[in-house]
Amino acid sequence: MNTFIGFMIWCFLLLFCWPIALLAIVLYPLVWLLLVPFRLIGITVDGVLSLLKALVFLPARLLGESRQLR
Repeated sequence: MNTFIGFMIWCFLLLFCWPIALLAIVLYPLVWLLLVPFRLIGITVDGVLSLLKALVFLPARLLGESRQLR
């Protein structure tokens, strides 16, 4: 649905101001390529924080399971 809305906005932009629409269609892949490293950094930071969360909660999870077994 977001793709369709974006396409419709681009069509209206093409209808009313075609130079900006053409500039947008040319610059979009370049901007996407520039943002890829930031996405990779975000994925890495999310993974590290998930690992730290798992390490912090590991003792509680182990104690919780041992209490249920008794």
